[in-house]
Amino acid sequence: MNLSWFSVSSILPYVMSLMVLLVFLEQIFYLMKKRNAPGPLFVLPFLGNVISLVRNPTKFWEAQTDFSAAAGFSANYVIGRFILFIRDTDLSHLIFSNVRPDAFKLVGHPFGKKLFGEHNLIYLFGQDHKDIRRRIAPNFTPKALSTYISIQQKIILQHLKKWEHISSQYPNQPLSLRLLVRDMNLETSQTVFAGPYLTQKARDNFKADYNLFNLGLMTLPIDLPGFAFRQARFAVDRLVRTLSDCTRQSKERMANNEEPTCLADFWMQETVREISEAEAAGKPAPSHSSDYEIGGFLFDFLFAAQDASTSSLLWAISVLDSHPEVLWKVREEVGTLWSPESDTSITADQIKEMKYTQAVAREVIRYRAPATMVPHIAAVDFPLTESYTIPKGTIVFPSVYESSFQGFTEPERFDPDRFSEERQEDEVFKKNFLAFGAGAHQCVGQRYALNHLVLFIAMLSALLDFKRHRTDGCDELVYNPTICPKDGCSVFLSRRCSRYPNL
Repeated sequence: MNLSWFSVSSILPYVMSLMVLLVFLEQIFYLMKKRNAPGPLFVLPFLGNVISLVRNPTKFWEAQTDFSAAAGFSANYVIGRFILFIRDTDLSHLIFSNVRPDAFKLVGHPFGKKLFGEHNLIYLFGQDHKDIRRRIAPNFTPKALSTYISIQQKIILQHLKKWEHISSQYPNQPLSLRLLVRDMNLETSQTVFAGPYLTQKARDNFKADYNLFNLGLMTLPIDLPGFAFRQARFAVDRLVRTLSDCTRQSKERMANNEEPTCLADFWMQETVREISEAEAAGKPAPSHSSDYEIGGFLFDFLFAAQDASTSSLLWAISVLDSHPEVLWKVREEVGTLWSPESDTSITADQIKEMKYTQAVAREVIRYRAPATMVPHIAAVDFPLTESYTIPKGTIVFPSVYESSFQGFTEPERFDPDRFSEERQEDEVFKKNFLAFGAGAHQCVGQRYALNHLVLFIAMLSALLDFKRHRTDGCDELVYNPTICPKDGCSVFLSRRCSRYPNL
Protein backbone atom coordinates (compact mmCIF):
# COMPACT_ATOMS: atom_id res chain seq x y z
CA MET A 1 0.00 0.00 0.00
CA ASN A 2 2.91 2.33 0.74
CA LEU A 3 4.24 1.64 -2.74
CA SER A 4 0.82 2.39 -4.27
CA TRP A 5 0.55 5.66 -2.31
CA PHE A 6 4.08 6.55 -3.36
CA SER A 7 3.14 5.97 -7.03
CA VAL A 8 0.04 8.17 -6.79
CA SER A 9 1.80 10.91 -4.86
CA SER A 10 4.63 10.95 -7.35
CA ILE A 11 2.27 11.25 -10.34
CA LEU A 12 -0.09 13.79 -8.76
CA PRO A 13 2.19 16.84 -9.29
CA TYR A 14 2.47 15.99 -13.00
CA VAL A 15 -1.31 15.62 -13.29
CA MET A 16 -1.83 18.94 -11.55
CA SER A 17 0.77 20.59 -13.77
CA LEU A 18 -0.98 19.20 -16.85
CA MET A 19 -4.34 20.55 -15.63
CA VAL A 20 -2.84 23.99 -15.01
CA LEU A 21 -1.24 23.91 -18.47
CA LEU A 22 -4.59 23.01 -20.09
CA VAL A 23 -6.35 25.82 -18.24
CA PHE A 24 -3.63 28.23 -19.28
CA LEU A 25 -3.75 27.12 -22.93
CA GLU A 26 -7.56 27.36 -23.01
CA GLN A 27 -7.39 30.90 -21.65
CA ILE A 28 -4.74 31.81 -24.24
CA PHE A 29 -6.84 30.38 -27.10
CA TYR A 30 -9.88 32.36 -25.85
CA LEU A 31 -7.88 35.60 -25.72
CA MET A 32 -6.39 34.92 -29.18
CA LYS A 33 -9.90 34.60 -30.64
CA LYS A 34 -11.25 37.50 -28.62
CA ARG A 35 -8.40 39.86 -29.58
CA ASN A 36 -9.80 43.42 -29.34
CA ALA A 37 -13.45 42.37 -29.02
CA PRO A 38 -15.20 43.56 -25.83
CA GLY A 39 -16.03 40.83 -23.33
CA PRO A 40 -14.78 39.18 -20.14
CA LEU A 41 -10.98 38.94 -19.90
CA PHE A 42 -11.06 35.67 -17.98
CA VAL A 43 -13.41 32.69 -18.36
CA LEU A 44 -13.75 29.56 -16.26
CA PRO A 45 -11.78 26.60 -17.64
CA PHE A 46 -13.72 24.11 -19.80
CA LEU A 47 -17.18 25.43 -18.80
CA GLY A 48 -16.65 29.08 -19.62
CA ASN A 49 -19.71 31.09 -18.59
CA VAL A 50 -22.28 28.35 -19.24
CA ILE A 51 -23.36 28.22 -15.58
CA SER A 52 -24.45 31.86 -15.58
CA LEU A 53 -26.07 31.36 -19.01
CA VAL A 54 -28.19 28.42 -17.82
CA ARG A 55 -28.98 29.82 -14.35
CA ASN A 56 -29.95 33.32 -15.49
CA PRO A 57 -29.95 33.75 -19.29
CA THR A 58 -31.54 37.20 -19.01
CA LYS A 59 -28.68 38.54 -16.90
CA PHE A 60 -26.09 36.82 -19.11
CA TRP A 61 -27.36 38.44 -22.32
CA GLU A 62 -27.82 41.82 -20.62
CA ALA A 63 -24.13 41.65 -19.71
CA GLN A 64 -23.28 40.88 -23.35
CA THR A 65 -25.36 43.88 -24.41
CA ASP A 66 -23.44 46.11 -22.01
CA PHE A 67 -20.10 44.78 -23.28
CA SER A 68 -21.16 45.49 -26.89
CA ALA A 69 -22.39 49.06 -26.33
CA ALA A 70 -19.39 50.73 -27.98
CA ALA A 71 -18.24 48.26 -30.66
CA GLY A 72 -21.62 46.76 -31.56
CA PHE A 73 -20.48 43.22 -30.64
CA SER A 74 -18.94 41.32 -27.73
CA ALA A 75 -17.29 37.97 -27.03
CA ASN A 76 -17.66 35.17 -24.48
CA TYR A 77 -16.92 31.47 -24.01
CA VAL A 78 -19.37 28.61 -23.32
CA ILE A 79 -18.45 24.91 -22.95
CA GLY A 80 -15.39 25.05 -25.15
CA ARG A 81 -17.09 27.25 -27.75
CA PHE A 82 -16.14 30.82 -28.51
CA ILE A 83 -19.28 32.95 -29.01
CA LEU A 84 -19.89 36.42 -30.43
CA PHE A 85 -22.96 38.54 -29.58
CA ILE A 86 -23.98 41.04 -32.29
CA ARG A 87 -25.84 44.14 -31.09
CA ASP A 88 -25.43 46.47 -34.10
CA THR A 89 -28.16 46.18 -36.74
CA ASP A 90 -25.85 46.62 -39.75
CA LEU A 91 -23.53 43.91 -38.44
CA SER A 92 -26.55 41.61 -37.89
CA HIS A 93 -27.57 42.17 -41.53
CA LEU A 94 -24.03 41.26 -42.56
CA ILE A 95 -24.49 37.88 -40.88
CA PHE A 96 -28.01 37.30 -42.25
CA SER A 97 -26.96 38.15 -45.81
CA ASN A 98 -24.04 35.71 -45.75
CA VAL A 99 -25.73 32.43 -44.88
CA ARG A 100 -23.93 30.07 -47.24
CA PRO A 101 -21.47 27.15 -46.97
CA ASP A 102 -18.41 29.42 -47.20
CA ALA A 103 -19.57 32.02 -44.65
CA PHE A 104 -22.22 31.31 -41.99
CA LYS A 105 -24.49 28.37 -41.22
CA LEU A 106 -27.82 29.04 -39.53
CA VAL A 107 -28.17 26.62 -36.60
CA GLY A 108 -31.20 27.88 -34.62
CA HIS A 109 -29.63 26.67 -31.36
CA PRO A 110 -25.98 26.44 -30.27
CA PHE A 111 -26.29 22.63 -30.35
CA GLY A 112 -29.12 22.56 -32.88
CA LYS A 113 -28.01 19.80 -35.22
CA LYS A 114 -27.76 17.33 -32.35
CA LEU A 115 -31.15 18.38 -31.05
CA PHE A 116 -33.18 19.01 -34.21
CA GLY A 117 -31.68 16.27 -36.39
CA GLU A 118 -30.44 16.44 -39.96
CA HIS A 119 -33.73 17.08 -41.77
CA ASN A 120 -34.18 20.71 -40.92
CA LEU A 121 -34.97 23.68 -43.15
CA ILE A 122 -32.42 25.92 -41.51
CA TYR A 123 -29.52 23.70 -42.63
CA LEU A 124 -30.33 24.01 -46.36
CA PHE A 125 -28.40 26.30 -48.72
CA GLY A 126 -28.48 27.54 -52.31
CA GLN A 127 -30.67 25.78 -54.87
CA ASP A 128 -31.67 23.11 -52.35
CA HIS A 129 -33.06 25.82 -50.09
CA LYS A 130 -34.77 27.64 -52.97
CA ASP A 131 -36.46 24.40 -54.11
CA ILE A 132 -37.90 23.62 -50.70
CA ARG A 133 -39.14 27.19 -50.20
CA ARG A 134 -40.85 26.95 -53.60
CA ARG A 135 -42.64 23.80 -52.41
CA ILE A 136 -43.60 25.50 -49.16
CA ALA A 137 -45.15 28.53 -50.92
CA PRO A 138 -48.63 26.90 -51.35
CA ASN A 139 -48.84 26.63 -47.55
CA PHE A 140 -49.29 30.39 -47.23
CA THR A 141 -51.52 31.42 -50.12
CA PRO A 142 -54.64 33.49 -49.32
CA LYS A 143 -56.76 30.33 -49.64
CA ALA A 144 -54.55 28.40 -47.22
CA LEU A 145 -54.39 31.27 -44.73
CA SER A 146 -58.19 31.58 -44.80
CA THR A 147 -58.46 27.88 -43.96
CA TYR A 148 -56.11 28.36 -41.01
CA ILE A 149 -57.97 31.49 -39.80
CA SER A 150 -61.14 29.47 -39.29
CA ILE A 151 -59.25 26.80 -37.32
CA GLN A 152 -57.36 29.37 -35.25
CA GLN A 153 -60.51 31.17 -34.13
CA LYS A 154 -62.31 28.02 -33.01
CA ILE A 155 -59.37 26.98 -30.86
CA ILE A 156 -58.81 30.48 -29.46
CA LEU A 157 -62.50 30.71 -28.52
CA GLN A 158 -62.44 27.29 -26.86
CA HIS A 159 -59.46 28.24 -24.71
CA LEU A 160 -60.67 31.75 -23.82
CA LYS A 161 -63.88 30.18 -22.52
CA LYS A 162 -61.85 27.64 -20.54
CA TRP A 163 -59.65 30.35 -18.99
CA GLU A 164 -62.67 32.46 -18.02
CA HIS A 165 -64.31 29.40 -16.43
CA ILE A 166 -61.19 28.63 -14.37
CA SER A 167 -60.95 32.26 -13.32
CA SER A 168 -64.63 32.33 -12.28
CA GLN A 169 -64.04 29.34 -9.98
CA TYR A 170 -61.31 31.25 -8.13
CA PRO A 171 -62.25 34.93 -8.53
CA ASN A 172 -59.80 36.19 -5.90
CA GLN A 173 -56.81 34.35 -7.34
CA PRO A 174 -54.89 35.57 -10.41
CA LEU A 175 -54.56 33.09 -13.25
CA SER A 176 -51.06 32.51 -14.66
CA LEU A 177 -51.45 32.29 -18.44
CA ARG A 178 -48.04 31.12 -19.69
CA LEU A 179 -48.71 27.39 -19.68
CA LEU A 180 -52.34 27.89 -20.74
CA VAL A 181 -51.31 30.00 -23.74
CA ARG A 182 -48.63 27.46 -24.61
CA ASP A 183 -51.21 24.65 -24.57
CA MET A 184 -53.57 26.70 -26.75
CA ASN A 185 -50.80 27.35 -29.26
CA LEU A 186 -49.74 23.71 -29.30
CA GLU A 187 -53.30 22.62 -30.09
CA THR A 188 -53.49 25.33 -32.77
CA SER A 189 -50.21 24.23 -34.35
CA GLN A 190 -51.18 20.56 -34.27
CA THR A 191 -54.55 21.25 -35.89
CA VAL A 192 -53.37 23.80 -38.46
CA PHE A 193 -50.29 21.83 -39.51
CA ALA A 194 -51.46 18.21 -39.24
CA GLY A 195 -55.24 18.56 -39.08
CA PRO A 196 -57.20 15.30 -38.96
CA TYR A 197 -54.15 13.05 -38.97
CA LEU A 198 -53.37 13.31 -35.24
CA THR A 199 -55.50 11.13 -32.96
CA GLN A 200 -56.18 12.29 -29.41
CA LYS A 201 -53.62 9.79 -28.11
CA ALA A 202 -51.06 11.12 -30.60
CA ARG A 203 -51.84 14.68 -29.47
CA ASP A 204 -51.30 13.75 -25.81
CA ASN A 205 -47.98 12.06 -26.60
CA PHE A 206 -47.07 15.01 -28.80
CA LYS A 207 -47.64 17.43 -25.91
CA ALA A 208 -45.50 15.35 -23.52
CA ASP A 209 -42.66 15.08 -26.05
CA TYR A 210 -42.78 18.77 -26.89
CA ASN A 211 -42.46 19.58 -23.17
CA LEU A 212 -39.35 17.37 -23.03
CA PHE A 213 -37.98 19.18 -26.07
CA ASN A 214 -38.56 22.57 -24.43
CA LEU A 215 -36.73 21.47 -21.29
CA GLY A 216 -33.80 20.28 -23.39
CA LEU A 217 -33.47 23.67 -25.04
CA MET A 218 -32.73 25.30 -21.69
CA THR A 219 -30.33 22.79 -20.14
CA LEU A 220 -26.68 21.81 -20.44
CA PRO A 221 -26.08 19.85 -23.69
CA ILE A 222 -25.09 16.61 -21.96
CA ASP A 223 -26.06 13.81 -24.35
CA LEU A 224 -26.06 10.97 -21.80
CA PRO A 225 -28.84 8.74 -20.41
CA GLY A 226 -30.95 10.46 -17.75
CA PHE A 227 -30.08 14.00 -18.83
CA ALA A 228 -32.71 16.42 -20.18
CA PHE A 229 -30.78 17.05 -23.41
CA ARG A 230 -30.78 13.32 -24.28
CA GLN A 231 -34.49 13.07 -23.47
CA ALA A 232 -35.18 16.10 -25.67
CA ARG A 233 -33.24 14.58 -28.58
CA PHE A 234 -35.24 11.36 -28.39
CA ALA A 235 -38.46 13.35 -28.03
CA VAL A 236 -37.69 15.25 -31.26
CA ASP A 237 -37.20 11.96 -33.09
CA ARG A 238 -40.59 10.73 -31.87
CA LEU A 239 -42.25 14.01 -32.86
CA VAL A 240 -40.74 13.85 -36.35
CA ARG A 241 -41.90 10.24 -36.78
CA THR A 242 -45.42 11.23 -35.73
CA LEU A 243 -45.44 14.07 -38.27
CA SER A 244 -43.98 11.69 -40.89
CA ASP A 245 -47.03 9.47 -40.47
CA CYS A 246 -49.26 12.54 -40.84
CA THR A 247 -47.42 13.31 -44.09
CA ARG A 248 -48.07 9.79 -45.36
CA GLN A 249 -51.79 10.08 -44.62
CA SER A 250 -51.96 13.52 -46.24
CA LYS A 251 -50.29 12.22 -49.41
CA GLU A 252 -52.94 9.50 -49.65
CA ARG A 253 -55.80 12.01 -49.30
CA MET A 254 -54.29 14.51 -51.75
CA ALA A 255 -53.65 11.71 -54.26
CA ASN A 256 -57.43 11.19 -54.22
CA ASN A 257 -57.96 14.90 -54.98
CA GLU A 258 -59.68 15.59 -51.66
CA GLU A 259 -60.05 19.13 -50.35
CA PRO A 260 -57.09 20.32 -48.22
CA THR A 261 -57.94 20.94 -44.57
CA CYS A 262 -54.51 21.72 -43.07
CA LEU A 263 -51.02 22.93 -43.93
CA ALA A 264 -49.75 19.41 -44.65
CA ASP A 265 -52.50 19.02 -47.27
CA PHE A 266 -51.68 22.28 -49.06
CA TRP A 267 -48.04 21.21 -49.13
CA MET A 268 -48.74 17.65 -50.30
CA GLN A 269 -51.02 18.71 -53.18
CA GLU A 270 -48.03 19.88 -55.22
CA THR A 271 -45.63 17.29 -53.83
CA VAL A 272 -47.92 14.39 -54.81
CA ARG A 273 -48.18 15.81 -58.33
CA GLU A 274 -44.39 16.11 -58.65
CA ILE A 275 -43.87 12.56 -57.35
CA SER A 276 -46.47 11.23 -59.80
CA GLU A 277 -44.84 13.03 -62.75
CA ALA A 278 -41.42 11.68 -61.78
CA GLU A 279 -42.76 8.12 -61.57
CA ALA A 280 -44.43 8.46 -64.97
CA ALA A 281 -41.15 9.65 -66.50
CA GLY A 282 -39.18 6.85 -64.84
CA LYS A 283 -37.23 9.32 -62.71
CA PRO A 284 -36.50 9.22 -58.97
CA ALA A 285 -38.80 11.10 -56.62
CA PRO A 286 -38.00 14.81 -56.18
CA SER A 287 -35.53 15.69 -53.45
CA HIS A 288 -36.88 16.37 -49.94
CA SER A 289 -40.18 14.63 -50.67
CA SER A 290 -39.91 11.57 -48.41
CA ASP A 291 -42.32 11.27 -45.49
CA TYR A 292 -39.53 11.48 -42.92
CA GLU A 293 -37.91 14.57 -44.44
CA ILE A 294 -41.21 16.41 -44.65
CA GLY A 295 -42.00 15.31 -41.09
CA GLY A 296 -38.78 17.02 -40.04
CA PHE A 297 -39.72 20.17 -41.92
CA LEU A 298 -43.18 20.18 -40.31
CA PHE A 299 -41.48 20.03 -36.92
CA ASP A 300 -39.48 23.12 -37.95
CA PHE A 301 -42.74 24.95 -38.63
CA LEU A 302 -44.19 23.86 -35.31
CA PHE A 303 -41.10 24.91 -33.37
CA ALA A 304 -41.00 28.29 -35.16
CA ALA A 305 -44.69 28.94 -34.52
CA GLN A 306 -45.13 27.49 -31.05
CA ASP A 307 -42.84 29.25 -28.58
CA ALA A 308 -42.54 32.55 -30.47
CA SER A 309 -46.32 32.85 -30.63
CA THR A 310 -46.69 32.04 -26.92
CA SER A 311 -44.29 34.88 -26.13
CA SER A 312 -46.13 37.40 -28.34
CA LEU A 313 -49.58 36.55 -26.97
CA LEU A 314 -48.41 36.95 -23.38
CA TRP A 315 -46.75 40.30 -24.07
CA ALA A 316 -49.87 41.44 -25.95
CA ILE A 317 -51.94 40.86 -22.81
CA SER A 318 -49.39 42.68 -20.66
CA VAL A 319 -49.05 45.78 -22.85
CA LEU A 320 -52.79 46.07 -23.51
CA ASP A 321 -53.40 46.08 -19.76
CA SER A 322 -50.71 48.71 -19.16
CA HIS A 323 -51.91 50.87 -22.09
CA PRO A 324 -55.71 51.22 -21.66
CA GLU A 325 -55.90 53.83 -24.43
CA VAL A 326 -54.53 51.24 -26.88
CA LEU A 327 -56.98 48.60 -25.66
CA TRP A 328 -59.86 51.06 -26.05
CA LYS A 329 -58.88 51.75 -29.69
CA VAL A 330 -58.59 48.02 -30.42
CA ARG A 331 -62.04 47.36 -28.98
CA GLU A 332 -63.54 50.24 -30.93
CA GLU A 333 -62.05 49.01 -34.22
CA VAL A 334 -62.95 45.34 -33.68
CA GLY A 335 -66.47 46.31 -32.63
CA THR A 336 -67.12 48.07 -35.93
CA LEU A 337 -66.10 44.97 -37.93
CA TRP A 338 -67.11 41.93 -35.86
CA SER A 339 -69.62 41.11 -33.15
CA PRO A 340 -69.61 37.94 -31.00
CA GLU A 341 -73.40 37.84 -31.32
CA SER A 342 -73.08 37.45 -35.11
CA ASP A 343 -71.97 33.82 -34.66
CA THR A 344 -69.63 34.24 -37.61
CA SER A 345 -65.87 33.93 -37.86
CA ILE A 346 -63.62 36.90 -38.49
CA THR A 347 -62.69 36.76 -42.17
CA ALA A 348 -59.35 37.40 -43.86
CA ASP A 349 -60.81 40.60 -45.34
CA GLN A 350 -61.86 41.80 -41.88
CA ILE A 351 -58.36 41.15 -40.56
CA LYS A 352 -57.01 43.38 -43.35
CA GLU A 353 -59.43 46.10 -42.29
CA MET A 354 -58.21 45.97 -38.68
CA LYS A 355 -55.42 48.46 -39.40
CA TYR A 356 -54.92 49.58 -35.82
CA THR A 357 -55.08 46.05 -34.37
CA GLN A 358 -52.50 44.96 -36.93
CA ALA A 359 -50.31 47.89 -35.87
CA VAL A 360 -50.65 46.77 -32.25
CA ALA A 361 -49.60 43.23 -33.23
CA ARG A 362 -46.54 44.51 -35.10
CA GLU A 363 -45.58 46.76 -32.21
CA VAL A 364 -45.86 43.84 -29.75
CA ILE A 365 -43.43 41.88 -31.94
CA ARG A 366 -41.05 44.84 -32.24
CA TYR A 367 -41.23 45.79 -28.57
CA ARG A 368 -40.72 42.24 -27.35
CA ALA A 369 -39.18 40.27 -30.22
CA PRO A 370 -39.94 36.70 -29.04
CA ALA A 371 -36.87 34.89 -30.42
CA THR A 372 -34.31 37.44 -29.31
CA MET A 373 -31.33 35.96 -31.18
CA VAL A 374 -30.70 33.78 -34.25
CA PRO A 375 -27.58 31.61 -33.74
CA HIS A 376 -25.18 31.01 -36.65
CA ILE A 377 -21.82 29.26 -36.89
CA ALA A 378 -18.92 30.80 -38.80
CA ALA A 379 -17.81 28.28 -41.44
CA VAL A 380 -14.67 30.32 -42.21
CA ASP A 381 -12.71 33.23 -40.75
CA PHE A 382 -15.05 36.12 -41.62
CA PRO A 383 -14.17 39.85 -41.50
CA LEU A 384 -16.85 41.51 -39.37
CA THR A 385 -15.27 44.97 -39.24
CA GLU A 386 -12.03 46.51 -40.49
CA SER A 387 -10.38 45.64 -37.17
CA TYR A 388 -12.01 42.33 -36.21
CA THR A 389 -12.34 38.97 -37.99
CA ILE A 390 -14.69 36.30 -36.62
CA PRO A 391 -12.70 33.07 -36.14
CA LYS A 392 -13.91 29.92 -37.88
CA GLY A 393 -16.18 27.82 -35.63
CA THR A 394 -17.48 30.80 -33.63
CA ILE A 395 -21.16 30.67 -32.63
CA VAL A 396 -22.52 34.08 -33.65
CA PHE A 397 -25.69 35.52 -32.09
CA PRO A 398 -27.20 38.43 -34.06
CA SER A 399 -29.68 40.07 -31.66
CA VAL A 400 -32.97 40.95 -33.34
CA TYR A 401 -34.17 42.19 -29.94
CA GLU A 402 -31.47 44.85 -29.73
CA SER A 403 -32.14 45.92 -33.34
CA SER A 404 -35.75 46.63 -32.36
CA PHE A 405 -34.50 49.41 -30.07
CA GLN A 406 -32.35 51.09 -32.69
CA GLY A 407 -33.56 53.64 -35.24
CA PHE A 408 -37.24 53.78 -34.27
CA THR A 409 -38.69 56.96 -32.76
CA GLU A 410 -38.59 56.63 -28.95
CA PRO A 411 -37.90 52.89 -29.28
CA GLU A 412 -38.34 52.19 -25.54
CA ARG A 413 -41.97 53.36 -25.78
CA PHE A 414 -44.81 51.02 -26.77
CA ASP A 415 -46.38 52.97 -29.64
CA PRO A 416 -48.54 51.15 -32.25
CA ASP A 417 -49.01 54.41 -34.19
CA ARG A 418 -45.43 54.08 -35.46
CA PHE A 419 -46.85 51.51 -37.88
CA SER A 420 -49.65 53.81 -39.09
CA GLU A 421 -49.96 54.87 -42.73
CA GLU A 422 -48.91 58.38 -41.71
CA ARG A 423 -45.64 57.46 -39.96
CA GLN A 424 -44.77 54.15 -41.68
CA GLU A 425 -41.84 53.41 -39.40
CA ASP A 426 -41.99 49.80 -40.58
CA GLU A 427 -40.67 51.14 -43.92
CA VAL A 428 -38.53 54.02 -42.64
CA PHE A 429 -36.73 51.74 -40.17
CA LYS A 430 -37.30 48.50 -42.03
CA LYS A 431 -33.73 47.30 -41.48
CA ASN A 432 -34.27 47.42 -37.70
CA PHE A 433 -37.41 45.27 -37.72
CA LEU A 434 -35.71 41.86 -37.68
CA ALA A 435 -38.14 39.80 -35.59
CA PHE A 436 -38.84 37.59 -38.63
CA GLY A 437 -35.19 37.47 -39.67
CA ALA A 438 -33.71 38.71 -42.94
CA GLY A 439 -32.09 37.37 -46.07
CA ALA A 440 -32.73 33.97 -47.67
CA HIS A 441 -33.90 32.40 -44.39
CA GLN A 442 -36.45 35.08 -43.48
CA CYS A 443 -39.50 33.52 -41.82
CA VAL A 444 -41.81 32.17 -44.53
CA GLY A 445 -44.79 31.99 -42.14
CA GLN A 446 -44.81 35.55 -40.85
CA ARG A 447 -48.25 36.30 -42.31
CA TYR A 448 -49.65 33.28 -40.49
CA ALA A 449 -47.99 34.39 -37.24
CA LEU A 450 -49.35 37.94 -37.54
CA ASN A 451 -52.86 36.64 -38.31
CA HIS A 452 -52.74 34.50 -35.17
CA LEU A 453 -51.69 37.44 -33.00
CA VAL A 454 -54.30 39.79 -34.54
CA LEU A 455 -57.07 37.20 -34.09
CA PHE A 456 -56.08 36.61 -30.47
CA ILE A 457 -55.97 40.34 -29.66
CA ALA A 458 -59.32 40.93 -31.40
CA MET A 459 -61.11 38.03 -29.72
CA LEU A 460 -59.59 38.56 -26.27
CA SER A 461 -60.50 42.25 -26.26
CA ALA A 462 -64.05 41.62 -27.51
CA LEU A 463 -64.90 38.62 -25.35
CA LEU A 464 -63.12 39.16 -22.04
CA ASP A 465 -62.22 41.81 -19.50
CA PHE A 466 -58.77 41.24 -18.06
CA LYS A 467 -56.70 42.88 -15.37
CA ARG A 468 -53.02 42.17 -14.85
CA HIS A 469 -51.99 41.11 -11.34
CA ARG A 470 -48.98 43.38 -11.11
CA THR A 471 -46.16 42.68 -8.67
CA ASP A 472 -42.58 43.95 -8.44
CA GLY A 473 -40.62 42.69 -11.45
CA CYS A 474 -43.59 40.89 -13.01
CA ASP A 475 -42.71 42.17 -16.49
CA GLU A 476 -39.00 41.39 -16.30
CA LEU A 477 -37.80 39.17 -19.15
CA VAL A 478 -37.28 35.46 -18.64
CA TYR A 479 -36.38 32.86 -21.28
CA ASN A 480 -38.79 29.91 -21.68
CA PRO A 481 -37.07 29.51 -24.24
CA THR A 482 -38.51 32.63 -25.92
CA ILE A 483 -38.94 35.69 -23.70
CA CYS A 484 -41.98 35.89 -21.40
CA PRO A 485 -43.06 38.02 -18.43
CA LYS A 486 -41.36 36.82 -15.26
CA ASP A 487 -44.62 36.03 -13.44
CA GLY A 488 -46.06 34.02 -16.34
CA CYS A 489 -48.53 36.84 -17.06
CA SER A 490 -50.93 36.53 -14.13
CA VAL A 491 -54.36 38.07 -14.71
CA PHE A 492 -57.92 38.28 -13.43
CA LEU A 493 -60.45 37.40 -16.14
CA SER A 494 -64.20 37.86 -16.57
CA ARG A 495 -66.60 37.65 -19.49
CA ARG A 496 -67.23 40.92 -21.31
CA CYS A 497 -69.66 39.87 -24.06
CA SER A 498 -73.31 39.02 -23.44
CA ARG A 499 -72.68 35.54 -24.84
CA TYR A 500 -69.91 33.71 -26.60
CA PRO A 501 -70.14 33.29 -30.39
CA ASN A 502 -71.20 29.93 -31.79
CA LEU A 503 -68.51 29.17 -34.36
